[in-house]
Parts: sequence; structure tokens; C-alpha cells
Amino acid sequence: MMACTGLFAAMLFVLTSSDGAVLGACLALAMATVLFIFYIQPDASDLAPHRTKLDQLLEQRDTIYDNLRDLRFEFRSGKYSEGDYEAMKTGLENDAAMVLAEIDRVTEAQVRRPRAARTSDAERGA
Repeated sequence: MMACTGLFAAMLFVLTSSDGAVLGACLALAMATVLFIFYIQPDASDLAPHRTKLDQLLEQRDTIYDNLRDLRFEFRSGKYSEGDYEAMKTGLENDAAMVLAEIDRVTEAQVRRPRAARTSDAERGA
């Protein structure tokens, strides 16, 4: 009987120790999941599309040009009167001028930086 009790106690210890390991692994996995969900935040750059200011302006320019082309077609097909056509065309041309001016400012700022660095390097060597 004593041997039987000792064997039962050993089985109970092995069973509890393996259950404890499984339970510990489950708890560790649950904690890691909770930490990942609530405490690790993605960078804003991961969520946002990678478009520069110049890309956005070029897209606006293309959209305005498409709108001007469509307006011209609709006017020729008789959808708009002469006055309405001129008013909408003037508005779109003004928008295009503002976008083109902004594109010039952005490209000048991008071009100006490297040139200034090259000029100063060339002056130091001369």
C-alpha cells in the first residue's frame, strides 16, 4: 500500500508540474498579447502613404487640367452657356496658377539646398 501511495504521489507531482508549465506558458502568451495590443503603437509613418508635398501638388495640377479638358468638352457639347463656361474656366485657371506657383516654390526649395552646398564647397576649394 505504501508503494502504491508513493507512486500516486509521484504521478500527482509530475501531473501538476507539467500542468503548471502549460499554465505558465498560456499566461505568458496572454500577457505578451495584451502588451502587444495595448502598449506597442505603430509609427505614424507606417500608417500614412509616403507622398511628398510635390507629389500632392502634381496630383492637384493634373486634376485641374483634367477638369479644364472636361469643361471644354462639355461646353462644346452645349451643356454650359458662354458665361458659365468662362466663369468656371477662369476659376480653374486661377486654381492652376496657384498650384503651379506652389510647385515652383517647392522645387526651388529642393533645388536651392544642394546648389548652395556645392557653391560653398567650390568656393572653399578655389
